[in-house]
Amino acid sequence: MKLKIGFALTLLLASLFGQAQNTPFDISFEFQAYPTGLIPGIRLEKGFGEKNAAHLRFGYQVIDHRDLGKHDDETGSGWGFTLGYHRYFKGGYQGFFLGARNDFWFNSMEWEMNDGTSGKTDIVVVQPTAQAGWVFLFGEKWLLSPTLSFGYEINVKTEGEATGEGAIILLGLNFGRRF
Repeated sequence: MKLKIGFALTLLLASLFGQAQNTPFDISFEFQAYPTGLIPGIRLEKGFGEKNAAHLRFGYQVIDHRDLGKHDDETGSGWGFTLGYHRYFKGGYQGFFLGARNDFWFNSMEWEMNDGTSGKTDIVVVQPTAQAGWVFLFGEKWLLSPTLSFGYEINVKTEGEATGEGAIILLGLNFGRRF
């Protein structure tokens, strides 16, 4: 399964680079925060067409559902990646954009109940979101981009007891370099 995902990602990136030689390529540090977690990551974005861009993020998610999940306390973390698309409304791949993205997380959660029971659950999460943001360019090479995303967190594979899932809102900030 991981080999198939890696192969598909490699083909996607190769096709983007082959089709879009004169469009920018951004490498950014991306940080997202939501009410029950934090996601730092590295984001790669490649423009195509006049105002379109595809991006790939590799990240690590730190989760603290507290008592907002299915148990009295849920904490965990895991690695994952994101595939996404942005549509810019201004030329030069800057200014306001709207987009869609889908995260895939491979998390390990520890949970406990007030009655003393506890356990561990491994989950695979799919997290589709809609995103809006603004890219500010500093000179021709540096960028800063605040974002707001809204979507839904879906546990698609669970080994152990079910853990929290549902609607999610994320505030983000990217800082990077344009090539």
